[in-house]
Amino acid sequence: MEEEQSFLTHLVELRSRLLKAVAAVLVVLVALLPFSKRIYALLARPLVEHLPAGGSMIATEVASPFLVPLKLCFFVALFLAMPVVLYQLWAFVSPGLYRHEKRLALPLLGSAVALFYIGCAFAYFLVLPAVFTFTTGIAPEGVAVMPDISRFLDFALILFLAFGLCFEVPVALVILVAIGVVTPAQLATNRSYAIVGAFVVSAVVTPPDVLSMLMLAIPMCLLYELGILVARAIVRRSAAVDAAAGD
Repeated sequence: MEEEQSFLTHLVELRSRLLKAVAAVLVVLVALLPFSKRIYALLARPLVEHLPAGGSMIATEVASPFLVPLKLCFFVALFLAMPVVLYQLWAFVSPGLYRHEKRLALPLLGSAVALFYIGCAFAYFLVLPAVFTFTTGIAPEGVAVMPDISRFLDFALILFLAFGLCFEVPVALVILVAIGVVTPAQLATNRSYAIVGAFVVSAVVTPPDVLSMLMLAIPMCLLYELGILVARAIVRRSAAVDAAAGD
């Protein structure tokens, strides 16, 4: 009976946390809707600025001029409300964590959010202009470059997601070390495999040009090194805490 009540209590708590997370996204979405066209214009700026003279974007579907900015507003709202969403997740799981787990989990959560934002910003300010400079510059003579607004949005969102997730490399490495899957020494020994893997991932998720591939692979390699340094610091700190507890 007590187990059933505990299970129901957790379900009610989970429902409450989910409703708060959804409410946060909806509030931001409603606030963004009046600016939907302006937000889309801001997203498309790196492409529009590199279109040939007289070039423009087009909408090949009847509802695209309305639905595409709306879709973008939803993803921007989710992006902006992510700290609230993750806080609700943290508030739900944190009571079941030990004290030392909380000390590690909270910085990791904050770092994951920050690195995802940094990855998206990197994609917008550096990668998108480089990609569109390449793609619009190689168009054959006589071909009018007129990207579809819906296809462009899908392309940009995939690129943001790819860079945001790939920038999570240090967090992933620290978690693997914390749960005992690997050690910092093993990560350092397998550095060459990680570099090859970074270039393979970059070749798959970026457009088919060398510049954009390098713009993802090189940061991933640097973030791999950062992950090793942070993991070593955590291991040393944990060893020091254990030694003090033993004394």
